[in-house]
Amino acid sequence: MNIALVGYGKMGREIERLALERGHTIAARLDIGEAITTDILNGADCAIEFTTPGAAVANIHALAGCGCSVVAGTTGWYDRLGEVTESVTRHKTGLLYSPNFSIGVNIFFRIVREASRLFTTVDGYDVAVHELHHRMKLDSPSGTAVKIAEIILEEFKRKKRIQGETQHGAIAPEDLHVSSTRVGAVTGTHEVLFDSQWDSVELTHTVKQRAALASGAVLAAEWLGKRTGIYTFDDVLESLFS
Repeated sequence: MNIALVGYGKMGREIERLALERGHTIAARLDIGEAITTDILNGADCAIEFTTPGAAVANIHALAGCGCSVVAGTTGWYDRLGEVTESVTRHKTGLLYSPNFSIGVNIFFRIVREASRLFTTVDGYDVAVHELHHRMKLDSPSGTAVKIAEIILEEFKRKKRIQGETQHGAIAPEDLHVSSTRVGAVTGTHEVLFDSQWDSVELTHTVKQRAALASGAVLAAEWLGKRTGIYTFDDVLESLFS
């Protein structure tokens, strides 16, 4: 497969290393803000996009316009998914997006869903989400934490809305507190706490190295192939588990 890398920072370089190990060709390497044209893409079958929330939507539009499918690892743009879907559909290309491409964290999503479904049936339990990332991360809470929170809201019926800001007083019982810490070089840790006066249950996923995300992104590009339409990493997992 010929892969274009849109965003050639630490993640882009790790994706390149793993893609080459798996026998793929890197057709193009584009830095953030660099114009995307058919010539620059150099015959790429698929682009893997890890840039910034402010650049992602324009990148996906441009790639679709060039007839190139996209694996989008950037978060913070999902409120514009409707217009992106229209563009990808109109150009008959494919888009596979996820707040996190680690296979482990996508299985973690399923564990959180089942735990939330169980704990919501027992009175006396509360739930919260916390995430830690390196101090240079641009969005807060992380896209992964937001995804975890959305799963909890679907299953834990006592929670009705997300509170993603620092709380300086009591929190309403129907609010789900999603807190963030930015420090050092932490690659990514997400924690879900189910707490009661009797006991606590903690679920934690920790990324040890960027290869966890990069390998999932390459796997997603392989899975997307010539498919058209909109997909998430959950579609990739379903094919692995079937």
